[in-house]
Amino acid sequence: MAIALDSNVLIDVLGRPTEHTPHAVETLNAALTRGALIICPIVAAETSLYFASAEETEDTFKRMQIRLSPFGWRDLHLAGRIFLEYRKLSAKPRERVVADFLVAAHAFHHADELITRDRGFYRHYFPKLKITHVGPDPK
Repeated sequence: MAIALDSNVLIDVLGRPTEHTPHAVETLNAALTRGALIICPIVAAETSLYFASAEETEDTFKRMQIRLSPFGWRDLHLAGRIFLEYRKLSAKPRERVVADFLVAAHAFHHADELITRDRGFYRHYFPKLKITHVGPDPK
């Protein structure tokens, strides 16, 4: 079983501690017992600012047992199609960029679930993608 990670969960672990950090650490540790953790190149790029070099980035993710999984053509096509739908249907100014759709499309094709704090967006545009929310359930 593969479990994809969104950038926000890793930022909660790698960045300055916040109220989300304990939930993120707990969720990642539990996920490791269920399957292999993967990230797509977008997530790797978005979290690279926490490291001084590419080597440090790679070493840290290896220690965390997180594998970089490349994009395939299916991922790119799906992300593009759904991003186009989003642009056509969104009445308000765009809040999302194509990178968000790439993360979800990659998870859809390469993982059994996506761990994120951003479940509403992903559930709306990728309803068949299993989402694991990090943090307490909203009231």
